[in-house]
Amino acid sequence: MLIRDSAVAVAARNLEGSLALHLTEQFVHAHGHKPGSSEIRSWERSIPALTGALLDAGLGDVEVMLEYGLPLTSKRADAVLAGVHPVTGEPSYVVVELKQWSEAQPDEADDDPVLCRIDAYSRPVLNPIVQVRGYCNYLVSFNGALSAHPERISGAAYLHNATEFGVSGLYVMEQDERGRLFTQERRGEFLTYLKSRLSPQSGAGAADALMAGKVQPSKQLMRVAAQEVREREQFVLLDEQRVAYETVLRSVQRAHESDHKEVVVVTGGPGTGKSVIALSLLGELYRRGVPTLHATGSQSFTKTMRKVAGVRKREVQELFKYFNSFITAKRNGIDVLVCDEAHRIRETSANRWTKAEARTDKQQIDELLDAARVPVFLLDEHQVVRPGEMGTVREIKAAAAAKGLECRVVPLDSQFRCGGSDAYLRWVVRLLGLEGGGPVEWEPDDRMELYVVDSPQEMEEFLRTRQGVGYGARMSAGYCWKWSDAKPGEPLPADVAIGDWARPWNLKGERSVMGAPPSALWATDPAGFAQVGCVYTAQGFEYDWSGVIIGPDLLWRVDRWITDRTASKDPVFKKATSDTDVDRLIRNTYKVLLTRGMIGTVVYSTDPETRTKLRELVGHGTRAGARAYT
Repeated sequence: MLIRDSAVAVAARNLEGSLALHLTEQFVHAHGHKPGSSEIRSWERSIPALTGALLDAGLGDVEVMLEYGLPLTSKRADAVLAGVHPVTGEPSYVVVELKQWSEAQPDEADDDPVLCRIDAYSRPVLNPIVQVRGYCNYLVSFNGALSAHPERISGAAYLHNATEFGVSGLYVMEQDERGRLFTQERRGEFLTYLKSRLSPQSGAGAADALMAGKVQPSKQLMRVAAQEVREREQFVLLDEQRVAYETVLRSVQRAHESDHKEVVVVTGGPGTGKSVIALSLLGELYRRGVPTLHATGSQSFTKTMRKVAGVRKREVQELFKYFNSFITAKRNGIDVLVCDEAHRIRETSANRWTKAEARTDKQQIDELLDAARVPVFLLDEHQVVRPGEMGTVREIKAAAAAKGLECRVVPLDSQFRCGGSDAYLRWVVRLLGLEGGGPVEWEPDDRMELYVVDSPQEMEEFLRTRQGVGYGARMSAGYCWKWSDAKPGEPLPADVAIGDWARPWNLKGERSVMGAPPSALWATDPAGFAQVGCVYTAQGFEYDWSGVIIGPDLLWRVDRWITDRTASKDPVFKKATSDTDVDRLIRNTYKVLLTRGMIGTVVYSTDPETRTKLRELVGHGTRAGARAYT
């Protein structure tokens, strides 16, 4: 959170003119960049409306936590009020979503209240009732102080500039204890609502209890995949995630009712929840009986989903396909095709195993567009790591336009990986030169741990200690060492050799060898820790602690990064692959590897000058720092 204080103290800061400045300073410290002017304006206008209501309700000693960060995500609730319940005497919490809107109406002609439109935004946004309810549900799922006492939390959206007439359509959405809506005209009701949940006494103790609540383990994708697809919704979708989910469901409904096609593209960086959205959609549509398939270009991801989600149920296994599975598919043969990891779409589906009669000049993206009435693409353009991968928003929109199809694009901004640390993700893209401005020093936050070590032995020792206390951990590396085939009955070839330390790559094949899991299960099978993963097996997965070995294909020299294509052993780089493409793909590779960790990342470079630069940027993350942490 950016500020925690009593309502009367927050109001006093505002009166003296220091509130917005203090919030801005705290925001820069937490996120590594300045807030936008619109966010600052919202603080200046909305927070006084909230504190004014609290003071008028006689609740000046209630604790106000502004820009409260939700666990394991970069999402923030505008305010969480902490106090004592006037009847039970127990801690009581109210999540408040503040809006400056004067008008808002349900999206589109069907008057669906989940999504709404306001003049300030070009895209639909979530109904604030649904938004604040999602925050409450999420906190119950991930904060130990609330998971045992879910009745202690409630939520309200306060549209302090809105009239009843201006937002009347939003009331179609059902309201409950975790989702209420109040306008300027209903300010008196808002005060009564606050007094029904908070008493005038100090809320400092309740706030302490909430902050001390143990963060529950993240619902890692593979652990709940089967329940999500076959039984019930397992994930709480927040804000843009829910918008993307609802956008697809509306497109499916329109396509069914009016017999036409629509294309939806969902774009976002690592950990923004693209695969969670994909699985939520697959599960919901599967349970509704809507013919739907899930497809990726990742053998590891698809095989893992077949094993985990489709365990002992063949019909669920058949829901998971590859992008090249639709060469001979019937046009519009299914209702929905969810293309996850769509940045891995290739120019053509044909390969050396494709039968001659199935080979055509048709592009893979056209096959996917033709296969379903509603093709859905979820992608991150910075995760293109192989030559020939062409899954970009521009390519998909152009292919859809050529077929006369409407294409809806939903961007995801918040992220749920790397502890929800926006600052860490920004540090990674600045480090690798994927965003302008050059590398910056890492400023530790309370969401993500980052260490630099001096040897692979230290990395492995550190990660093993994390495993010893119940965390998952994996080591991965750039593709800078040969990759030998494993032979049955023999130890795995220790190809990743650095000095006197050597470990094998993850297996290439689909069979376990000497206890090592097949490549598709490296990221999820506990035995995968003994091997070093490459980008093709790590991509699309997450684990608690990530160790990343930066090989000699990426070197820091004086004041810039240099990529050395001769150091790469990746067979996908051909002579025809330009130096510019190789440079971009190597940097993207390390972005993928550096953003797999949920709790922390440990980095080692084989190059001394590069290690020196990393130590300069991550001052506390030296060998001593890592050992002290263990």
